[in-house]
Amino acid sequence: MDRLTGLSAFVRTADLGSFVAAGRVLGLSPSAVGKAVTRLENQLGVRLVQRSTRSLRLTEEGRAFHERCRRILDDLDDAQESLMRTREAPRGRIKVSSPVVAYHLLLPVLPDFMARYPEIELELEFTDRIVDLVEEGVDVAIRSGLLPDSRLMVRALRPFQLLLCASPAYVEIHGRPESPRDLARHRCIGFRHPNSGKVQPWPLRLPEGEPEPPIGRVLSCNNMEALNGAVRRGLGIGCMPDFLAEASFASGALVPLLVDHLDAPGQFNLIWPSSRHLSPKVRVFVDFVVERLFSTECPPPGEIARG
Repeated sequence: MDRLTGLSAFVRTADLGSFVAAGRVLGLSPSAVGKAVTRLENQLGVRLVQRSTRSLRLTEEGRAFHERCRRILDDLDDAQESLMRTREAPRGRIKVSSPVVAYHLLLPVLPDFMARYPEIELELEFTDRIVDLVEEGVDVAIRSGLLPDSRLMVRALRPFQLLLCASPAYVEIHGRPESPRDLARHRCIGFRHPNSGKVQPWPLRLPEGEPEPPIGRVLSCNNMEALNGAVRRGLGIGCMPDFLAEASFASGALVPLLVDHLDAPGQFNLIWPSSRHLSPKVRVFVDFVVERLFSTECPPPGEIARG
């Protein structure tokens, strides 16, 4: 505790420029603040503050040490506030943004969350548009792919696989591709990213040096649910996440294709704006979703399709 007192006295003195001002904030006399800083210097064996009758000035070592100590005290403040906030009942509205297709993962776990936290109101926005969380007032979002925004905090969620599939009726009429090269003569349905306008490449694992084969695309959609509907109606071969296709595999509405030629691990992330103080309602939502959707392993495509 004596060292912590010395750290607090030193940081406040460096922030405010005098023992007198630091003492007012800490509830100590200027003399007590000065002695605490001196004891800290003696413990460290280095001069942190140059004293004169008119002013105080940090030494070079003092400036470097002040930066580190400031972060340490901030973390202690956060820990204390987090502990105090656990006593509050989480309440209020949480705005959540998610890709349209991710509702297959999110909705099944929400009844338990709503029963556990009845004073929280969820506002769900399912969109494939990449929203600006800070500008649009979104508390939490589910997103896949790269996350270059340094203003965001990230927790990994469920890994997934992209799978190629078609309806039994399509396979009966057009046959089953046996290798990626066969896709050139098939009717294929692509997913067009709503933000970039680019068609998602298919996750084909090819021999080293072999060029990517042409794909006979006849249709593209900017919504994964629409793509799923088109594939189920026999319009062509489509590529979709495992969790979207698995129920159709189980019912026989879709069949997997080229499972031994795919290499397509994907990752969902839970993201929220960076803040020193995360509100209780957002904290419990983040912890709950990570607990229910977190996984460190993703089965290979063949196991998913055949399972």
